[in-house]
Amino acid sequence: MVSPRTVETPPQVRSTVIEPTGRGVSLAASYVPAAEPEASVLLVHGWTGSKEDFSVLMPLLADRGFSAYSYDQRGQYESAAAGDDFSLDAFAEDAAAFAQQLPGHVAGQPVHLLGHSFGGLVAARTAIRHPGLWASVTLFCTGPGGHGDGSGLQLMIDSLATMEIGDVYAQKVQIEQAQGAPPNAPEVEAFLRRRFVTGNPASLSGMSQILIDTADQIDELRATGLPVFVVRGEGDIAWPQQEQDEMAARLGTSVVVIPDADHCPNYEAPEATADTLAKLLRSL
Repeated sequence: MVSPRTVETPPQVRSTVIEPTGRGVSLAASYVPAAEPEASVLLVHGWTGSKEDFSVLMPLLADRGFSAYSYDQRGQYESAAAGDDFSLDAFAEDAAAFAQQLPGHVAGQPVHLLGHSFGGLVAARTAIRHPGLWASVTLFCTGPGGHGDGSGLQLMIDSLATMEIGDVYAQKVQIEQAQGAPPNAPEVEAFLRRRFVTGNPASLSGMSQILIDTADQIDELRATGLPVFVVRGEGDIAWPQQEQDEMAARLGTSVVVIPDADHCPNYEAPEATADTLAKLLRSL
């Protein structure tokens, strides 16, 4: 697992809460408006993540002319959801509802969608369901569907059903360190634990099940006619690199690789990531 290198939020990042009509969800969001935006970019975080995953990247996108937005997905960190619907469709509808409230969308400007890891599955699904909302889709360190073989994910589901969430987090850290992950800086570790235990266990369990079960969505995504970019870090293996290459080929494109980065180029190589995304979006 890759962890943030800092938990300091840049001063340009602003915070808000939105409550999409009829969604039964309260989404905590971060955003950085560009001075004269060409377009908006909505960034959707991955498994166990949050809006803070993009705190460093968003100001860099704004510097390049793109207003940037992110949010905690339903039941994650500071976002709350009524009921128990943590299906992929529910996560996808939240993204669509959020996009429709963006100033850029209201003003008729393009809204580009980026989904990281688990967020890539959400991005694909919301693009399939609402293709008219998006100017493009970027699949960022993600794959065509779930992992299928999800022994670690199933352990997470089982643990959340039988253990206190704080104990589940401790188990997760223990497993990651046994696999060679270095200890985090104390302030980073404190944030990661707080983020994990603040979330709704049902949300995290639902996300884990989605990562196991979701069928390949690429044919449906290609059928939307939307421009789709595939981007990953040089060392990213969350989905096999050959699988990512094949996914890109099916979409009529090729993988754009960010050097010196693994599964989270958004904070491993934020400048290069911002340059890459700005170039891709302007290529349209």
